[in-house]
Amino acid sequence: MSDATETGRVYNVLFLCTGNSARSILAESLLNKEGDGRFRAFSAGSRPKGEVHPLALRVLQDFGYPVEGLRSKAWDEFATPDAPVMDFVFTVCDNAAGEACPVWPGQPMNAHWGIEDPAAATGTEAERHRAFVTAFRYLKNRISIFTALPVSSLDKNALGAKLHEIGQAEGATRPRPSAA
Repeated sequence: MSDATETGRVYNVLFLCTGNSARSILAESLLNKEGDGRFRAFSAGSRPKGEVHPLALRVLQDFGYPVEGLRSKAWDEFATPDAPVMDFVFTVCDNAAGEACPVWPGQPMNAHWGIEDPAAATGTEAERHRAFVTAFRYLKNRISIFTALPVSSLDKNALGAKLHEIGQAEGATRPRPSAA
Protein backbone atom coordinates (compact mmCIF):
# COMPACT_ATOMS: atom_id res chain seq x y z
CA MET A 1 0.00 0.00 0.00
CA SER A 2 1.42 3.42 -0.91
CA ASP A 3 2.16 6.21 1.56
CA ALA A 4 -0.60 8.37 0.03
CA THR A 5 -3.11 5.54 0.33
CA GLU A 6 -2.19 5.03 3.98
CA THR A 7 -2.39 8.73 4.89
CA GLY A 8 -4.63 10.12 2.14
CA ARG A 9 -2.04 12.89 1.83
CA VAL A 10 -0.33 14.30 -1.24
CA TYR A 11 3.04 15.91 -0.49
CA ASN A 12 3.97 19.18 -2.22
CA VAL A 13 7.58 19.39 -3.40
CA LEU A 14 9.38 22.46 -4.77
CA PHE A 15 12.59 22.11 -6.79
CA LEU A 16 14.71 25.26 -6.88
CA CYS A 17 17.43 26.38 -9.23
CA THR A 18 18.68 29.81 -10.20
CA GLY A 19 17.36 29.94 -13.78
CA ASN A 20 14.50 27.41 -13.56
CA SER A 21 15.11 26.32 -17.14
CA ALA A 22 16.73 22.89 -16.91
CA ARG A 23 17.43 20.87 -13.71
CA SER A 24 14.48 22.04 -11.64
CA ILE A 25 12.19 21.63 -14.68
CA LEU A 26 13.45 18.07 -15.23
CA ALA A 27 12.88 17.27 -11.54
CA GLU A 28 9.35 18.72 -11.57
CA SER A 29 8.30 16.55 -14.51
CA LEU A 30 10.06 13.46 -13.17
CA LEU A 31 8.43 13.63 -9.73
CA ASN A 32 4.99 14.42 -11.11
CA LYS A 33 5.13 11.17 -13.09
CA GLU A 34 7.18 8.98 -10.73
CA GLY A 35 5.35 10.21 -7.63
CA ASP A 36 2.34 8.15 -8.64
CA GLY A 37 -0.16 10.57 -7.08
CA ARG A 38 1.71 10.73 -3.75
CA PHE A 39 3.58 13.90 -4.67
CA ARG A 40 2.79 17.11 -6.50
CA ALA A 41 5.94 18.76 -7.83
CA PHE A 42 6.66 22.37 -8.69
CA SER A 43 9.79 24.22 -9.76
CA ALA A 44 11.02 27.79 -9.57
CA GLY A 45 14.14 29.93 -9.72
CA SER A 46 15.70 32.85 -7.91
CA ARG A 47 16.42 34.54 -11.25
CA PRO A 48 14.30 32.63 -13.78
CA LYS A 49 15.38 32.69 -17.41
CA GLY A 50 11.75 33.08 -18.49
CA GLU A 51 11.83 30.04 -20.79
CA VAL A 52 12.44 26.33 -20.44
CA HIS A 53 15.60 25.09 -22.17
CA PRO A 54 14.59 23.29 -25.40
CA LEU A 55 16.90 20.35 -24.63
CA ALA A 56 15.20 19.85 -21.25
CA LEU A 57 11.86 19.55 -23.04
CA ARG A 58 13.33 17.24 -25.69
CA VAL A 59 14.87 14.86 -23.15
CA LEU A 60 11.65 14.72 -21.14
CA GLN A 61 9.66 13.95 -24.29
CA ASP A 62 12.26 11.38 -25.45
CA PHE A 63 11.81 9.49 -22.17
CA GLY A 64 8.00 9.82 -22.09
CA TYR A 65 7.67 12.46 -19.36
CA PRO A 66 5.09 15.26 -19.40
CA VAL A 67 6.08 18.72 -20.62
CA GLU A 68 2.65 20.37 -20.61
CA GLY A 69 2.48 23.37 -18.32
CA LEU A 70 6.21 23.52 -17.62
CA ARG A 71 7.40 27.11 -17.41
CA SER A 72 10.28 29.10 -15.97
CA LYS A 73 9.05 31.13 -12.98
CA ALA A 74 10.26 32.99 -9.91
CA TRP A 75 10.27 31.33 -6.51
CA ASP A 76 8.31 34.30 -5.16
CA GLU A 77 5.18 32.61 -6.58
CA PHE A 78 5.52 29.99 -3.87
CA ALA A 79 6.13 32.36 -0.96
CA THR A 80 2.70 34.03 -1.12
CA PRO A 81 -0.14 33.28 1.33
CA ASP A 82 -2.27 31.68 -1.42
CA ALA A 83 0.53 29.43 -2.76
CA PRO A 84 0.48 25.68 -2.11
CA VAL A 85 2.16 24.87 1.20
CA MET A 86 5.33 22.90 0.52
CA ASP A 87 6.28 19.80 2.44
CA PHE A 88 9.73 19.57 0.84
CA VAL A 89 12.04 22.06 -0.88
CA PHE A 90 15.09 20.76 -2.77
CA THR A 91 17.78 22.89 -4.37
CA VAL A 92 19.22 21.22 -7.46
CA CYS A 93 21.89 23.79 -8.29
CA ASP A 94 24.72 25.00 -6.13
CA ASN A 95 24.01 28.71 -6.67
CA ALA A 96 20.43 28.39 -5.40
CA ALA A 97 21.67 26.41 -2.39
CA GLY A 98 23.89 29.35 -1.43
CA GLU A 99 21.21 32.02 -1.83
CA ALA A 100 18.92 33.37 0.84
CA CYS A 101 15.61 31.69 0.08
CA PRO A 102 12.22 33.10 0.99
CA VAL A 103 10.61 31.87 4.17
CA TRP A 104 8.30 29.11 3.00
CA PRO A 105 4.89 28.78 4.64
CA GLY A 106 4.62 25.55 6.62
CA GLN A 107 8.36 25.17 7.29
CA PRO A 108 9.07 22.44 4.72
CA MET A 109 11.92 19.99 5.03
CA ASN A 110 14.76 20.82 2.70
CA ALA A 111 17.91 19.34 1.22
CA HIS A 112 20.45 20.08 -1.47
CA TRP A 113 20.45 17.68 -4.43
CA GLY A 114 22.95 19.54 -6.63
CA ILE A 115 24.07 18.24 -10.00
CA GLU A 116 26.01 19.83 -12.86
CA ASP A 117 24.11 22.31 -15.01
CA PRO A 118 23.37 20.72 -18.38
CA ALA A 119 22.47 24.15 -19.80
CA ALA A 120 26.12 25.17 -19.28
CA ALA A 121 27.38 22.28 -21.43
CA THR A 122 29.29 23.22 -24.54
CA GLY A 123 30.25 21.30 -27.64
CA THR A 124 28.22 19.65 -30.33
CA GLU A 125 24.45 19.25 -30.18
CA ALA A 126 25.00 15.58 -29.29
CA GLU A 127 27.37 16.48 -26.44
CA ARG A 128 24.94 19.06 -25.04
CA HIS A 129 22.06 16.56 -25.37
CA ARG A 130 24.16 13.98 -23.50
CA ALA A 131 24.62 16.49 -20.62
CA PHE A 132 20.82 16.79 -20.32
CA VAL A 133 20.39 13.01 -20.40
CA THR A 134 23.00 12.70 -17.63
CA ALA A 135 21.21 15.31 -15.50
CA PHE A 136 17.90 13.54 -16.16
CA ARG A 137 19.34 10.21 -15.00
CA TYR A 138 20.90 11.65 -11.83
CA LEU A 139 17.62 13.34 -10.92
CA LYS A 140 15.59 10.24 -11.78
CA ASN A 141 17.78 8.20 -9.43
CA ARG A 142 17.31 10.68 -6.57
CA ILE A 143 13.57 10.88 -7.16
CA SER A 144 13.25 7.09 -7.28
CA ILE A 145 14.97 6.83 -3.89
CA PHE A 146 12.79 9.66 -2.51
CA THR A 147 9.50 8.17 -3.70
CA ALA A 148 10.43 4.82 -2.14
CA LEU A 149 10.75 6.39 1.32
CA PRO A 150 7.93 5.70 3.79
CA VAL A 151 7.55 9.46 4.34
CA SER A 152 4.65 9.29 6.78
CA SER A 153 6.28 6.70 9.04
CA LEU A 154 9.74 8.27 9.39
CA ASP A 155 10.37 10.74 12.18
CA LYS A 156 11.58 14.19 11.12
CA ASN A 157 15.24 13.53 12.01
CA ALA A 158 15.38 10.22 10.15
CA LEU A 159 13.61 11.70 7.15
CA GLY A 160 15.95 14.70 7.12
CA ALA A 161 18.98 12.40 7.20
CA LYS A 162 17.58 10.36 4.28
CA LEU A 163 16.90 13.52 2.24
CA HIS A 164 20.48 14.74 2.74
CA GLU A 165 21.82 11.28 1.93
CA ILE A 166 19.91 11.29 -1.36
CA GLY A 167 21.66 14.54 -2.24
CA GLN A 168 25.01 12.77 -2.00
CA ALA A 169 24.10 10.17 -4.65
CA GLU A 170 26.15 9.78 -7.82
CA GLY A 171 26.69 13.06 -9.65
CA ALA A 172 26.43 15.25 -6.55
CA THR A 173 28.00 18.70 -6.58
CA ARG A 174 28.83 20.90 -3.62
CA PRO A 175 26.94 24.14 -2.90
CA ARG A 176 28.83 27.41 -3.12
CA PRO A 177 28.83 29.58 0.03
CA SER A 178 26.40 32.49 -0.11
CA ALA A 179 27.76 35.94 -0.75
CA ALA A 180 28.02 38.04 2.38
